Amino acid sequence: MLAYFSSLDPVHLFNSLPGGVAQGLVWGVMALGVYITFRLLNIADLTVDGSFALGGAVTVMLIVSGTPAPLALVIAVAAGMLAGFFTGVLHTALGIPAILAGILTQFALYSINLRIMDGAANKALNVDKYNLIISSRYISTAILVEIVFAVLLIGLLYWFFGTEVGCSLRATGNNTAMSKAQGININRTKVLGLALSNGLVALSGGLMSQYQGYADINMGRGAIVIGLAAVIIGEILGGALFRKRLNFAGSLGFVISGGVIYYMVVNFVLWLKLNTNDLKLFTAVVVALFLAAPYLSGQAKSSFRKAGKNAVNPKGKDNGNA
Repeated sequence: MLAYFSSLDPVHLFNSLPGGVAQGLVWGVMALGVYITFRLLNIADLTVDGSFALGGAVTVMLIVSGTPAPLALVIAVAAGMLAGFFTGVLHTALGIPAILAGILTQFALYSINLRIMDGAANKALNVDKYNLIISSRYISTAILVEIVFAVLLIGLLYWFFGTEVGCSLRATGNNTAMSKAQGININRTKVLGLALSNGLVALSGGLMSQYQGYADINMGRGAIVIGLAAVIIGEILGGALFRKRLNFAGSLGFVISGGVIYYMVVNFVLWLKLNTNDLKLFTAVVVALFLAAPYLSGQAKSSFRKAGKNAVNPKGKDNGNA
């Protein structure tokens, strides 16, 4: 055991932190999309595993064909929104449950992404040949650009969800029956929310493909779990620091922070030289713990409260009047 810990190099862990921050910021953008469906619309959308890879595939193929990287990202966002729109139509127009509609779209996107990449499982993108927005070769610049992206997205989302359409979307997720009674077209808002969510996910996929220098057909596998991890970690951290004083913009910021923290933990696990094959198992356990934390905390408070009442009033009457 002593020999194992002595073999760990703290310098290596420190050197890996900037790369973890860079990747965490990209996944944080994806987590914003998950936040829209999971928290605001109250929908578990599994389209994201496919739309993340879709964003990467579209971005890489367009850049390779000569399209400027910013324009390629815009088109990737549009492709992601189209995928979300398709999921929304399956759910609202055809009555398919949201989780199954997402699975169907994700399943279809696997073939579509292969066609986009000309049947190849992956496509390389060399930073020496193309002008990319971010690259793992220039991590400091990548982090700075990603922070700018994050701030702009938080500002745009904060503005959008303050508009009448954005408020309608939030109301739909909060109380569908009441929203319908107030004259809100809940089907339209669901489709809009799913499209917006997957547009952000595709944007994240496009950024990641540039950062890592390639797009892969399986790059979005497990993306929903990472997104959920970032959302839950960000919510718990924000709640612990600000409690009820945290506003909507702050919540969005902590969602992105959750992505960074998640990748810090991943880097730490890799530094410990644990089996990388167990990484998804570790992620699932972490997400389960964070998802259960609010419920277990509430149960503990309720138990202590009941115990206190029983100690003061064991038979339902005040001990002083017994």
